[in-house]
Amino acid sequence: MIAKLTGRLDSSGAGHAVIDVGGVGYLVEASARTLDALGAVGGTVTVHTEMLVGEDFLRLLGFARAEERDWFRLLTSVQGVGAKVALAILSALEIADLQRALAGGDSAMIARANGVGPKLAQRICNELRDKAGALGGIAGGGTALSAASGPLGDAVAALTGLGFRPGEASAAVAAAQEELGPAATLDALVRTALKKAAK
Repeated sequence: MIAKLTGRLDSSGAGHAVIDVGGVGYLVEASARTLDALGAVGGTVTVHTEMLVGEDFLRLLGFARAEERDWFRLLTSVQGVGAKVALAILSALEIADLQRALAGGDSAMIARANGVGPKLAQRICNELRDKAGALGGIAGGGTALSAASGPLGDAVAALTGLGFRPGEASAAVAAAQEELGPAATLDALVRTALKKAAK
C-alpha cells in the first residue's frame, strides 16, 4: 500500500499529475485543489495517496493534505459516490465549506459539484451529517472546533450536552465565533450559538 509520495512534479494535466520518485513516474489522479497546491512542474512535492484496486485496474489518487484523503474515504463510503464524484466534490468545495454544508443539511451546496444530482447530494447529507462532526467538526478559520481546546471546544461540548448533534453544534459555534470574533467568551459563544442553531 502506497500511503505517501515525495518527489519531483514531472507533469500535470486535467485531473492528474506525474510524480517522479527516484526515476519512477507515478501517475496520480487528484482534485483540482490538490493539483493547484502542487505548484510548478519541476518542484518537489508531497502527496498523501489512496490506492484503488479492482479486477482490471490499479489507480493511485493523490491529496495535498491527509485531511483531504480522509474526506475522500468518507465520501466514497456513501452508496453511489465513486472516486470520480468524490474528487469532483473536493474540487468544487473547500473542506470547511463541505463540513458546513453537511452540518446544515445544505444539499444544494454539495450539488454544485459535477456529477452530483439533488438526490445524491441529499443522500450524502443524510449519511455523513453525524460522521462529519466526528471527523473533526466544522472548520472555523481552519480550526476543527470539536477538537479545539478552550472556549470553542467547551462551547461545542455544551451544545452537544444539550442534545445537539456534533456537526450541528460545531456549525453553530463556528457561526457564533465568526460573528463575535476570536476573543469571544464561552458564555457569549454558547448564547450566540444557541440563537444560530434555533434559526
